[in-house]
Amino acid sequence: MSVAHDINAVAPVPLARPRLITVDEAKRLEPKTVADLFVAHMNPGQLHFMKLLGFHKIIVERAEGPYYFERGGRKILDFFGGFGSLAFGHNHPRILEARRKFAEEQRHDIGMAFLSQYAAALSANLAAISPGDLDFVFLGSTGSEAMEAAVKVAERAQGPRRSKIVYAENAFHGKTKGVLSITDSKLYQSEFRLVPGHVKVPFGDLQAIERVIAADPEIGIVVLETVQGGAGIVEADAAFWQGLRALCDRTGVLWVADEVQCGVGRTGRFYAFEHAGVVPDVTALAKSLGGGKAAVGAMIARGDIYKRAYGTSKTAMIHAAATFGGMGEACVTSIEALNVLYDEDLIGNSERVGAYLKARLVEVQKKYPRLIKEVRGRGLMIGLELQDFSTALPFGIRQLVSTLDDKLKGSLAGFLGNLLMRDYGILVAFTEYNRNVIRLEPPLVIGREHVDTFVDALDDLLSRGVVKIVTDFLRGQRAN
Repeated sequence: MSVAHDINAVAPVPLARPRLITVDEAKRLEPKTVADLFVAHMNPGQLHFMKLLGFHKIIVERAEGPYYFERGGRKILDFFGGFGSLAFGHNHPRILEARRKFAEEQRHDIGMAFLSQYAAALSANLAAISPGDLDFVFLGSTGSEAMEAAVKVAERAQGPRRSKIVYAENAFHGKTKGVLSITDSKLYQSEFRLVPGHVKVPFGDLQAIERVIAADPEIGIVVLETVQGGAGIVEADAAFWQGLRALCDRTGVLWVADEVQCGVGRTGRFYAFEHAGVVPDVTALAKSLGGGKAAVGAMIARGDIYKRAYGTSKTAMIHAAATFGGMGEACVTSIEALNVLYDEDLIGNSERVGAYLKARLVEVQKKYPRLIKEVRGRGLMIGLELQDFSTALPFGIRQLVSTLDDKLKGSLAGFLGNLLMRDYGILVAFTEYNRNVIRLEPPLVIGREHVDTFVDALDDLLSRGVVKIVTDFLRGQRAN
């Protein structure tokens, strides 16, 4: 008997099918089961923080516009906005329809062997929107990927002798290894071996940037968020950006503007740097670029810089499209989202409603100066910085508790976030570096009535006073 005959004679053994959760079963999972799966297979330590905020008991059934709808029907007003990812709200009908038609017509998603009409169209739209000669686009899936592409195109254009990067204190540019190296967080950087060749300066300090460039001829790139989101919604004034542009022009340094969070209309302009009337050499977008339904990131570079980096047949493939960069349905989603942005004047709405939100919050700050330290930001990217915990306490115990302020940072913000959700059905966000800041990045589709709902709830909550806020929070924690 031949070997081939022996092999063919053995009956195939069917593979054992693992017990898999179906889509319908996933939809019906109870909060306790979801929490157990989260602990067993995702991030057990993170559940601690979700419990503090009371979010571990919530299962969202659906979402529409500026609202989540909890299982059972409770409506939650979204002033978090996925850290700026939901400019168009949840499930915008035009975006849903574009995606439905794409799937119904069985159009292609991954077609790397061919030219993609969808990736080409999205790139052309981004070039049309972008000021100056920001004309060349690389498409990816995340903000980190877009920023990696931005840093790489700048480094390639500058060459190895000018590859050092200036970045800012309290910067956040992503968690992948390259941009993690210019993300100013001991927590995120942990003990990873970082990419060398970077210099840190205070954010918004033009003289500091000028000094380090003058002292080190290897510096060829400056990477800055236009608005520092993780730092607590921190801006530099227009004079800084104008001075930076002039400095970079004078010294041949390339300016990379990180617009991953503040771009796509969030500040009342498509790009936040447009407020200063200047244009960077390279920029990056993500978050809301996906219309709230797709993961899309984009690097946009000046044509001459892109061509210096990748402009020949020998260099074209160094940083060419990734497998999931420029996928058909993702590009169609972004194409429709950008059209919606202008058709519905969402950038103008962000400017107008954002000004109303900020004005109303300033009124609340004046009413509770011992609780609210500062209101800052523009458009629908607002930071509400709370006082240190001791400042909010009655005079008799304020001095005693002040020694604990550093350890208690973020506690008052956490109490307010918990109670806003529990008692008022409103979701807010927080910041990585300044834990006293409540971050407000609601969808750009909101109106004044949504602002009134949020601010009236905040006012009512603050009127309880800090002692009752704490006791109400603790009472809820015991119930957990």
